[in-house]
Amino acid sequence: QVQLVESGGGLVQAGGSLRLSCAASGRTFSTNTMAWFRQAPGKEREFVAAISWRDSTIYATSVKGRFTISRDIPKNMLYLQMNTLKPEDTASYYCAASQDRYYGTVVNYYDYWGQGTQVTVSS
Repeated sequence: QVQLVESGGGLVQAGGSLRLSCAASGRTFSTNTMAWFRQAPGKEREFVAAISWRDSTIYATSVKGRFTISRDIPKNMLYLQMNTLKPEDTASYYCAASQDRYYGTVVNYYDYWGQGTQVTVSS
């Protein structure tokens, strides 16, 4: 059974940092893009960052320069380093794995999802 399990969320003051982790199990994702999405209450799930199996990366404009996505394919791990956090970054953050060899930001092309980890940034 494929599982994605996020960790590392929490409460932080504006300007602070957090590092999210996602542990994948049940299969390897060596030819899949891994990504982070987030969803705030009352809003749709939105793309945050993605990293391909060749380490190419895409970032949402709102997080570019503040967030860094990385992965360790042999360990089946995905990470999101979040710096200079803002109150508008408050959301549940979800780890996702794409369909085979897809590289992009469209949520419908991501087949595997974690349960999410809450990030709250206070002002």
